[in-house]
Amino acid sequence: MKSENLKNIRIFADMLINEQTRDFIRQHENDDVRRLALQGTKDPEVDLMVALQQIAGRQTARRKLPSWAAVDGLFYPPHLNMEQCSSEQTARYKASLLKGGQRYVDLTGGFGVDFYWMSQGFQHRFYIERDEALCAIAEHNFRLLGLPCSVCCCNTATYLLKMEHADVVFLDPARRDEKGARTFGIEDCTPNVLELLPLLRMKADTIVLKLSPMLDWRKAVSDIEVISDKREVVSEVHIVSVDNECKELLLVLKNEVTEGFKLYCVNNEQVFHLVSSKETLCFSRRNTPFLQEKHTVSLGETHAPTYLYEPNASIMKAGCFDALEERYLVKQISQNSHLFLSADEISHFPGRAFQIIATSSMNKKELKPALANISQANIAVRNFPLTAQQLRQKLKLRDGGDVYIFATTTADGGHKLFICRKIG
Repeated sequence: MKSENLKNIRIFADMLINEQTRDFIRQHENDDVRRLALQGTKDPEVDLMVALQQIAGRQTARRKLPSWAAVDGLFYPPHLNMEQCSSEQTARYKASLLKGGQRYVDLTGGFGVDFYWMSQGFQHRFYIERDEALCAIAEHNFRLLGLPCSVCCCNTATYLLKMEHADVVFLDPARRDEKGARTFGIEDCTPNVLELLPLLRMKADTIVLKLSPMLDWRKAVSDIEVISDKREVVSEVHIVSVDNECKELLLVLKNEVTEGFKLYCVNNEQVFHLVSSKETLCFSRRNTPFLQEKHTVSLGETHAPTYLYEPNASIMKAGCFDALEERYLVKQISQNSHLFLSADEISHFPGRAFQIIATSSMNKKELKPALANISQANIAVRNFPLTAQQLRQKLKLRDGGDVYIFATTTADGGHKLFICRKIG
């Protein structure tokens, strides 16, 4: 199903770049785009703006989309679209959540990265996007990538009204308003998923929502279930980080009512998984013991802690600190530190692990022996009255090296430095 507007611009991606421009792109594919923009070109046949966009796009693709960057002839959209699109890594992760089926519909197609990977296991694939240029780019690129699909240039709500029933529908609502300012609430995004939700649930067995990582996932779940007449339709929550930077919040909605749901905290290959059940009650909507952060460690205990652990970004976002303690037998330094201690080394902890080589208060007499022979360190502060830079200046240490110092406030209100070396 293709709109008349799209038919009129189908040759957009094929005809936009003439041979002189293509040659310029090939000659300068590894050059600095800003420098190229300043230098310009003496060849009047070269469309410099298009060339710069393609050079920059492919350079970004090498970092985010290596499989696509290896394909000659793909057309890349403007910088903002390239920065906002999913990486290959996160798109592949989303694809792993799906079992395949007959019909897959992406109602907010964009550059098409998520669509390309997530639709692979389906017999019929439908890409929907309201921006005509993005539709033309997607149609051109999918043809080169060998992905048979239907591209439709259409408003999400309009298409949804006519859409046949689908196994899976995916939405990644735009998180910028008409003035370009960032938005984070579901109701502030375009399209407004909350308004469309009743119709979406009628039209699809499974709905996958990609939301801002800045969003409070608990509120997002609550908002969705209020719209769903308090039916527990959210079956999975995935907080996805790459290299310890939180990238995506994913909600998976099912038409059948569920009791509790699964929470996945993902960072690269690390996956911390919580499953609700009547037996364990480790997670449910109305009983969240792991969010209470009630266990702290006394530094005067018989078995002195010798290992320190820092959870990855997804776990920090989820706030599942009690569950972390119970599963790995670690304890928090204090309620607001989000740093954990143990006497024994814990393998496969979902985050960074450190061996404590010394501890110290801020007392000068304690600091001097604790920092002996240390001239540089990586400094992090957690619930501490000084910034990392202020503490660095106070300790007179250079940045870097293999020593890590965590400064925090303990459960009794004291200020403590944990001087460590990273494990692994």
